[in-house]
Amino acid sequence: MELFNRYVLGTAVPIFLIVGGIFYSVYLKFFYIAKPRKMFAALTDRADTGGVSPFRALTLALAGTLGVGNIVGVSAAIFMGGFGAVFWMWISALCAMVLKYAEIVLAMTHRRFDRDGKPHGAAMYYIRDYTEKHGRPFLGVILAGVFALFFLLNAVTMGSVIQTNAIVGSLDGVFGIPKWLSGGILAILAAAVIARGSEKISLFTEKLVPLMTLGYVILSVAVLIVRRDGIFDAFRAIFADAFDFSSAAGGIAGFFLSAGLRYGTMRGLVSNEAGCGTAPTAHAVSSSRYAAKQGVWGIVEVFVDTVVLCTVTALVVILGYGEASLCGEDFIMMTVTAYSSVLGDFAAYFMSIAVLSFGFATVVCWAHYGMESVYYLSPRKGAKNAFVVFYSASVFAGAFATSGFVWQAADFAIGGMTLINMAFLLLMCPEVRKETEAYFGSVGKGKYGKKR
Repeated sequence: MELFNRYVLGTAVPIFLIVGGIFYSVYLKFFYIAKPRKMFAALTDRADTGGVSPFRALTLALAGTLGVGNIVGVSAAIFMGGFGAVFWMWISALCAMVLKYAEIVLAMTHRRFDRDGKPHGAAMYYIRDYTEKHGRPFLGVILAGVFALFFLLNAVTMGSVIQTNAIVGSLDGVFGIPKWLSGGILAILAAAVIARGSEKISLFTEKLVPLMTLGYVILSVAVLIVRRDGIFDAFRAIFADAFDFSSAAGGIAGFFLSAGLRYGTMRGLVSNEAGCGTAPTAHAVSSSRYAAKQGVWGIVEVFVDTVVLCTVTALVVILGYGEASLCGEDFIMMTVTAYSSVLGDFAAYFMSIAVLSFGFATVVCWAHYGMESVYYLSPRKGAKNAFVVFYSASVFAGAFATSGFVWQAADFAIGGMTLINMAFLLLMCPEVRKETEAYFGSVGKGKYGKKR
């Protein structure tokens, strides 16, 4: 699996994300830059009523992305790919912004409603709709089913085991709390929140995500102020290392096989999840009447997640790399050490609580993703109940799991999802442009497009 991730997914996924992002930006005429006033209006318009608000849908999606990818994933990318991995995280984010917009638009336009009027949206549905429309229903069943299975694997690995492993490692390393105790409490709490359904999950994340994001940014800025003299050197190291392909064959092969690009792109993808088809599942529960309007929140999501939070984390880790690198492959303690080496024990305590908050929010969000995948495969209530039990058990198992293999499984799942999803994003680009032009007025007439 490691060799497949490195030489197949590690090459194909960066190509798809970078080329696909550039294509979509040109294809949609860089609307997110060319239409700043309408972008702002889309974020401030409160005309939508009822159901889950667009902002709550955003916080649910952010809960799935603001987790280990920001705190542990950044340290992992730097340790394995060098400082240049940060540059490729930025590139993947800039390309992925418009991809996340596109997949949210498609999820909104192809979502389903159950007998209670609750919306269900995910990449599986637009995969099925496209293939059926073009006379390939059996192919759609296979590809959507494979995507759903990848989705479940990613929910259990990235959404549950990796998050829990980081949480219990932090609580053990900072407070000395036994892993079995932390894992057991997290499993019970997760089951209690998950069993109450997606609406309660989104309400939980709406309260938690903005607060923990603000606190994390304040702590990071405090470290950067103390070590402000080294910030310029940190940026210089990032750019210098980004194009160091000495470990690869050189030329174009060296570009796509470089450790910095591979780990930067994959960890950036793990962090912001753009292009892989996960976040649309959260955004699809929104009450927004316009698909393109909800898509704008996806652009904001990637910017907050990778451009802001991952960047401040990376700068803190690089500035404290001398102390942090002594932790070896204990990536959570690498990050904690980078903060505590400047601000002392208080930072260690705060970071441990931040990991707990970020990680648990991600656990419950990915439970929603997993339940939506189960609902697609089997809408029976028994299937949902079985998933809640299995997912809660995986949370407890995460306290003792070996992170290396689980990261490989998560990379495999998210890479497979990305290849399938990106293929359909490119095939369905005319539909995305139609919705975009109708809402933003590039070509279409009227202020708003189709109501959803």
